[in-house]
Amino acid sequence: MKKTFVLAISIILSNLLLGQASGNINYQNQTRYPEQNISVSNPSTSNTLLSVKGLANVKADSYLAIFSVNQVGKTSQEVNDLIDKRIKQSVDEINKHKGTEVFIDMISFVPIYEFEIEKKIFSKTNYNEIPKSFELKKNIHIKYYDQNQLNDFISILSNQDIYNLVRVDYFASNQDSIKKQLMNKSKLILQEKMKTYQSLLGISFDTLDKSLSDGYRVLLPVEMYKSFEAYNSSSLNEKKSQNINLADKSPTLYYQPIVNKEFDFVINPIITEPVIQIMYEIKLLINKENTNKEIKTQSKKEYILISPNGELKNINL
Repeated sequence: MKKTFVLAISIILSNLLLGQASGNINYQNQTRYPEQNISVSNPSTSNTLLSVKGLANVKADSYLAIFSVNQVGKTSQEVNDLIDKRIKQSVDEINKHKGTEVFIDMISFVPIYEFEIEKKIFSKTNYNEIPKSFELKKNIHIKYYDQNQLNDFISILSNQDIYNLVRVDYFASNQDSIKKQLMNKSKLILQEKMKTYQSLLGISFDTLDKSLSDGYRVLLPVEMYKSFEAYNSSSLNEKKSQNINLADKSPTLYYQPIVNKEFDFVINPIITEPVIQIMYEIKLLINKENTNKEIKTQSKKEYILISPNGELKNINL
């Protein structure tokens, strides 16, 4: 009995430890991971398809942060003066950081309406829509090279009541060289695969028809964020007439890059921050029907005998 109790406690503790190591994302019931088993299709009798996939994790060397500014005023002059003052004070502080570039993007300038009641003695009350104030929206684009500077920009802008960080874009100046590196390495691996297949099949691919296709795909960090809610609610056995007020659950965002488990090779496999991910795939289709055609063509060779008189005669061997 004592051994059984110790075993049960051990199982419970092991489950708790595993749950803690996996992270709070497992509180989300909707989270599903793809099938982990490998699935290989049946071989084709006429074609051989060779494929190579490569992935490169590229660290960004420049960034663009976009903040949205919203201003309301009673007149068009007032709203322009207020927003320009807030933006100018912020930009002056931001420009003190070396290597930064700032661009102000005009978004919208619209009136805000309200209803004015018009009462008449011998008719129904009318509600007339009239301009009440004006709303002006602008975006501040900040280009910078040090990722740690973003915290400084947030502090500067918050002093002017600018809190809306719309997005952060990532850029890498070496993307072209990385793409060439992916292509060259994929070609080498593809050539090795061809040698292996030729050895296994006992044929040469040199005289066979081949078709080739390849392509790139680039994924930016802004596209790779997912969200979930981590909480554990209690169940209440109350009557339907009871009111239950649920607390707001704040969603959690996390960066989920492409997992490097389906690639033939990965450049910079270990990452500690959001990166630009470049994928490359090359496919080679080899038509093995040519081998059978050549054999049939050789078996249908005809031999012709020329007589002394110049006559041509077919000879079946």
